[in-house]
Amino acid sequence: MTGTETALAGTAFGAIAEAVASDTPTPGGGAVAGLTAALAAGLAAMVARYSAAAGDLDPAAVATRADELRRTAQRLADDDVRAYQRYLDVTKPPEGPDPAARKAAIRAALDAAADIPLALAVVAAEVTELGELLAEAGNPRLHSDALTAVQLGSAVATSAAALVGENLRARRGDPRPTRAAERAAVARAAAARVAGEPAPTTSESTPIRKVRP
Repeated sequence: MTGTETALAGTAFGAIAEAVASDTPTPGGGAVAGLTAALAAGLAAMVARYSAAAGDLDPAAVATRADELRRTAQRLADDDVRAYQRYLDVTKPPEGPDPAARKAAIRAALDAAADIPLALAVVAAEVTELGELLAEAGNPRLHSDALTAVQLGSAVATSAAALVGENLRARRGDPRPTRAAERAAVARAAAARVAGEPAPTTSESTPIRKVRP
């Protein structure tokens, strides 16, 4: 798989790992984070399908939503490969006769490269919320799987927020890094709760989302 190919979801895991480790710039951190979020959502869906309704847990609704998040995360992984490749294409020499057009193209490429991890931070935070609900009310035999979904989702949200900030570091006042950081904070708070760590003292302690049909 070359750096310009996409459709990561249909590629064997070994080939993806080889591509990540290769000397091509894509797939990179955003794509890896997207695939990790998809796996976390898959774990949540599996736990939900082995769980019975209890309290706020509607397992069918959770499984359906987790499947949606999994597909979205897979798409975002591919989108990230394409977005970063576009950025590389517009920034490589020669610069061309129109500096203003090149600057606009770079700005548009960075916008896309920031919007994708922002969307991924939102997805990953919701995965952690579903995982937390399943860890609390799901099948106890799969408690460790729910915990894994939460911790992976938290890591992805944190990584995605960092990517947003990195891609927009020259854009003072852009709200997207803050929005991504807020989603990452929600995810980390959920991860801390399921791990039995002290609850955050800031707005990170957002309650988990209730999933209903």
